[in-house]
Amino acid sequence: MAVTGRVGSKGELFPPKSMRDALGIAPGSLVSYSVDRGRLIVHPLPSLDDLLEREPKLIISPEEFTRSRKELSQRLER
Repeated sequence: MAVTGRVGSKGELFPPKSMRDALGIAPGSLVSYSVDRGRLIVHPLPSLDDLLEREPKLIISPEEFTRSRKELSQRLER
């Protein structure tokens, strides 16, 4: 979908409401920006509430977490 828009006097970009809605971008939302081959890419970032509602991809015990963290720290110190 390609649309035309204007850049504000302070360099603000104003994507159309239909695009913001499609991406779930609301006032106050956080987004990340990147440039790829001369194109501006905008990615919405999930809120903490969004992340907490997701099913965990991995479940580990506190002991496993502590052991893994120690191993990683040791590898990074080398």
